[in-house]
Amino acid sequence: MKTSSTIEHNVRHFREVLFWPVQLMPTSKASNTPWELLEQCADDNQWERLDDRFQVGSTDFEERHYKEFVAFLPYVQRFIYGECHSSFSHESGDKPGGSAIKIYRRRDITALRLSLREGEAPVLLALEHVELWFFDDINVAFLKLELSGNDLPYHTVCDLLYRFGRIYPTGWDRDGHGKHNVLHAEWLGANGTVLTSSDSDDQGKFLSYTQKHRSPGISSHWDFLLRPLVLDPSDEKGYLRYRQIEYHRMPLMAFIAVDDPRTLSRDEWLRLGLVATLHPDEAVPASDPDVSEFESRYCYDRFWTDTEAGPNTRFICTGRAFIVVGDSRAEYFSDPKRGILAQFRHQYVLLFMIAHFHRAALLVFSDRMVDAVHDLDIRLAHSISRFRRRVYGGFEAFLRFTHRYWFHEISERPHVQALYRLSSKHLGNDALYQEVKDELQDMSQYLDSNSQRQQSTTIVRLTVVTTFSMVGAVTTGLLGMNLIAEAESPIAERLVFFVVAAALTLSFMLFAILKSKQLSDVMDVLSDDQKSLRKRLSSVSNAWKRSPNP
Repeated sequence: MKTSSTIEHNVRHFREVLFWPVQLMPTSKASNTPWELLEQCADDNQWERLDDRFQVGSTDFEERHYKEFVAFLPYVQRFIYGECHSSFSHESGDKPGGSAIKIYRRRDITALRLSLREGEAPVLLALEHVELWFFDDINVAFLKLELSGNDLPYHTVCDLLYRFGRIYPTGWDRDGHGKHNVLHAEWLGANGTVLTSSDSDDQGKFLSYTQKHRSPGISSHWDFLLRPLVLDPSDEKGYLRYRQIEYHRMPLMAFIAVDDPRTLSRDEWLRLGLVATLHPDEAVPASDPDVSEFESRYCYDRFWTDTEAGPNTRFICTGRAFIVVGDSRAEYFSDPKRGILAQFRHQYVLLFMIAHFHRAALLVFSDRMVDAVHDLDIRLAHSISRFRRRVYGGFEAFLRFTHRYWFHEISERPHVQALYRLSSKHLGNDALYQEVKDELQDMSQYLDSNSQRQQSTTIVRLTVVTTFSMVGAVTTGLLGMNLIAEAESPIAERLVFFVVAAALTLSFMLFAILKSKQLSDVMDVLSDDQKSLRKRLSSVSNAWKRSPNP
């Protein structure tokens, strides 16, 4: 490969796709789905429902959409697009199921203006789409936005990828600017008006919010995008509330077209591939395994030949980032309908989304179980009952997730499947799935053992009551007659005897139940044939005085 650290590369075409997974919190309107609640928000609601990913019935369905569809296996197609519309596939009255993904889009924002560093000229990017994705049965939503730009300096693109997409600042520098964030970001409307801007410099806002709510705040320009959803720990009113699931850095995808990718140096490849974790001003850590094993760990070079004829397209996948770099002069790479660009916006976006959806859903399941254990108090019966309901509900939801959404094979196309596996591997989805599954099984085993313990205790007590009741039953049965012959007495006298006998019997049973633990201990002492009869009789009083265990 040709290398040069002095060449000033120019990115002819640039695309960035950001996914922000958030956890949706339960609301008082439990019967409504999150997207139904979104549609009920009349005030300040810019979201419009897309009836179908392909806009069936319009002229939007093109070859690139068809190629997207056929790239996936049938069960993945049903997950993304819904079931086939065939009159012979279902029983009478059973309508075909819709897509598990519900997509909303807002159209009031058209561009993004970024100031990356102090003293640098702002960068203007077109906002292609900003969408909100919901999923059936899973309390997870994705904010997805796609940005594009042309003829940008290579170092500017790397700096942009590193700085943009952070939900809140992790600290502030000496000048009061948010560390690792863009200096300033503005969402622009159709006529160029500023709709909202970032506030990462407002240190007091983030400090006070975290101190009050024990949760980091959200930068104003990201908070604006999600409206009318509100951050759950905040004091704002809103039916749709969300929480951050994990890292403040959004998962990112990037499409980068340069004139000759073979002239990129290894240092430039490293900084681009590790853009989610390596600061642009930081020296490359040569001893880091991510650096020394970069090509074998993160690069997919099936379409990289390092020749003039090409193809020279490199895929870099670290889990957090998915980056495609190729030759802008090659039609197969930059063609928006049939080239790698079309595949990037369709197939690759979906495989990246599926991998991160799996991770987000599993983290929500884990958080749900942690919260259930946190609220458990084994001394309180109602707490155990509530814990049982939450665990069984979580187990049921996890079962639906496993059979509806969890899969390892998504495509028969080798490169699509390989890139999906690479994304899932670096995200650690398989290990996380097994961890959540083990947590649920541990909780289920605890509930089963607790239920068996209660049943065993009940059986012991019933056995004790039955044993002591046998004395009266056998005695009267041996006589073969009634002790009190009142069969011919007036009905009133018989009722009196019946009530008295019932009361005495009930009193005896209640006494036996209340003292069943002590009686069981007495029976254990008397049945111990390792001791003499005298020692067993002398131990009876001690067994009776022993306090029953809870």
